[in-house]
Amino acid sequence: MPSQSRHIQLPSVDRVLQSKRFVELARQYGRDSVVSELRNQLEQTRKRLLAEDQLNEQTPATSNEAGTDESILEILHNDVLASLIREFTPSLRKVFNLTGTILHTNLGRAPYPQTAIDAMVKVSQGACNLEFDLQTGQRGRRDDHVERWICKLTGAEAATTVNNNAAAVLLTLNSIADGKNVIVSRGELIEIGGSFRVPAIMKKAGCKLRETGTTNRTHLNDYKDAIGKKTAALMKVHTSNYEINGFTKSIAASELAELAKAYNIALIDDLGSGTLVDLTAFGLPYERTAREALQDGADVITFSGDKLLGGPQCGIIAGRRNLIELIDKNPMKRAMRLDKVTLAALEAVLTLYASPHHLAEQVPSLRLLSRTDDEIKHTANALKQALVSALPDFAISISASKSQIGSGALPTKTLDSYAVAIEGNSAMSASALATLFRTLSIPLIGRISQNALWLDCRSLQHDLGELTNMLQLELAAPQQ
Repeated sequence: MPSQSRHIQLPSVDRVLQSKRFVELARQYGRDSVVSELRNQLEQTRKRLLAEDQLNEQTPATSNEAGTDESILEILHNDVLASLIREFTPSLRKVFNLTGTILHTNLGRAPYPQTAIDAMVKVSQGACNLEFDLQTGQRGRRDDHVERWICKLTGAEAATTVNNNAAAVLLTLNSIADGKNVIVSRGELIEIGGSFRVPAIMKKAGCKLRETGTTNRTHLNDYKDAIGKKTAALMKVHTSNYEINGFTKSIAASELAELAKAYNIALIDDLGSGTLVDLTAFGLPYERTAREALQDGADVITFSGDKLLGGPQCGIIAGRRNLIELIDKNPMKRAMRLDKVTLAALEAVLTLYASPHHLAEQVPSLRLLSRTDDEIKHTANALKQALVSALPDFAISISASKSQIGSGALPTKTLDSYAVAIEGNSAMSASALATLFRTLSIPLIGRISQNALWLDCRSLQHDLGELTNMLQLELAAPQQ
């Protein structure tokens, strides 16, 4: 009968936990997590050794053949540590966005200004006056922290905030037009990312969509003919992610405002991304500002805080005081309100717009959107040098590229840029390269085109040194 198998000779959990290595692991990751993973590793090791014994049909090895106690502890420690590192590595992580899309929805949209980051840290470290009026000593309104700035920058009578622009549209429609009709041009019934459709959100808001006009042409009389006793509002929707060209006709917001006023109904203007400044000052295409929308006669406007504004994810609602008060009283507002960290970030970003001449220096998204060709090419050259050193077996070049603003902002407009292109080869395809880059300590995200991984350099600026150092440390060593 065979002697004792190797898988029986493994140390007990209690014995392993007493070793110096595992005492330190328990201190770092918690005893329960270490015990759970240790049991898992011991069971896997037992099964593996038993399978080897059965496969080889040999006389079971002695303790020395299975390994010394010290070597077994080292193997167990390394396996348990590797598993714990994977488990405790944050799921939400920093990545390098070299896709060419600056405001990338899947990659977090706008990077925050440092002043916003500092403000978030301060209010998250302890108590703050989120809903407390320091002058009166009474309960306050959390939107007061940002309302004055929104009104100052847009010219609105009042303002409120929610967690994104979709929520802003939903809440506005439900507050103003619940059970009533809202007239929208067929050419503005858009679908944005994730199959999110304007008609669907209107239905959830409790109002009835009244389409008018055609996909490419809508006249003022189309709106006028659609108005009835149950009409609560006209709605103008930014087309966000597409543009109709050719034989087209749309009605200016100022004309819709006059029509709405004549029939004593509201004009809701959804600006989508929304901007507070004239983007042409940064070399970007013109986009109607929030102030201009209100000057055109909109009663309520809605727009995002995390796109062209360059702040945190939120939805901003601004306009006539009586309508904002109505929106604020809606019971759904509580479910959509901003937390203290987001409000702190938004307030910090809004204050930067008081000095618009310095915005490109202070708001990262505007800085990236307004970078010059020479700046981007210089970045591309530095990145190429680091990649040539780290990946000597690949053909690497710099090519002219086109960046997109992204997130439904100026959808058909592109910006000149430069990208570093790494061609796939027989040893590793472009797709495999992309997978490799996603496994780096800070994942690097590019785009694949023509069997090459393209790394657009417009969004790579202050963290260039961090990226090149990582490439040298994590890619160069395996190539040697």
